[in-house]
This record gives sequence, structure tokens and C-alpha cells, in this order.
Amino acid sequence: MEDIQREVYNAFEVIKNGGIILYPTDTVWGIGCDANNPEAVKKIYKLKQRAESKSMIVLVNGDRLMHRVFNNIPEVAWDILEFATKPTTLILDHPKYVAKEIISADDSLGVRMVTEPFCFKLIERMKSPLVSTSANISGQPTAANFSEIDPVIIAGVDYVVNLRREDAKPVKPSTIIKLTSNSQVTIIRK
Repeated sequence: MEDIQREVYNAFEVIKNGGIILYPTDTVWGIGCDANNPEAVKKIYKLKQRAESKSMIVLVNGDRLMHRVFNNIPEVAWDILEFATKPTTLILDHPKYVAKEIISADDSLGVRMVTEPFCFKLIERMKSPLVSTSANISGQPTAANFSEIDPVIIAGVDYVVNLRREDAKPVKPSTIIKLTSNSQVTIIRK
């Protein structure tokens, strides 16, 4: 637990000063920053060599933060989250209180509720959603664990979280489900 607390402190210090971090999530390793910091978001796009027209997702740690980012959450969203057997990202309409740079052209945003201890505690400390995008150069395969992350990504962030780097078991990205305001459901990735 002490390691997690120390890493949350270190990551938070970087994030609050506009930095970007490389960190373990409940799925693949992610690159992240404060979802309310447009300049930090732009650093991530530049590092990933990713078109700014491609949105990123945010991680939240509970209902309160979810309600702060979205006014209207379809009832089915709560059902999906309750019964999901693996990490699930929901794409919901009309986000607010986040940098416009992470919002899709159709005014939607992906969000995942996390329970992973490091992410949960960091978001709790930030009191803000955490941007999350896979730790790879755009167009390259997603790294299944830390050892597969491109050295360019590692060198390009302001802080690399020192947890779970030795995990060798490959992990998969989350399921992605798009829910529109009128409750249309589309499975993007299983």
C-alpha cells in the first residue's frame, strides 16, 4: 500500500503541474493527464503522433465524477457497468467540464469507471477525470504489458509510475460500448 501512496503522490505532483504520465490501468498501460488541462492533452496527442480529431477516454472512480462529466446518463449505462465482467468503456453524449480536445466530433466521450487501486486513488486525489489512452504511437500495436512499450513513449512522458512494471501476463483493452442519449447501443469493441 505504501508503494501505491508514494506513486499516487508522485504522479499527482506531475499532473497538477501540467505533466503527462505513463501508468498501469485496469487494462493496458496508459498515457494520462488531467482531463481539464488542454495543454497537457495536446502533449499526449503530440507524443502519440495522433490526429487531434481522434478522441481519448477518461477514467473516473465513481458515480459522483461520472455525473460531473455527463448530465444525462442513460439508465442502461448503469446496468452495463453493474453486470460487466471485464473493464468496459462507455461512450456517452454531451460531456462537460473536460478539455474540448478530448471530446469527439459528435460531442461524445469515452469513460471507464476504475477500481484498480493506483488509478482509483490518483483520481480521488485529483478530484478530476484522468485522461487515458493506450501507451503506443498511433497506428502501432497496443502494448500488452510494460515491457512492450515503445522507448519513445517512455522517454516522452514526464513521469513513469513505478508499479506493476514486471507484470508479464498480457492484458487486453476494454470492451467499448457507445450509448446515445436516446439509448441506442452499439458495441464498438468486445
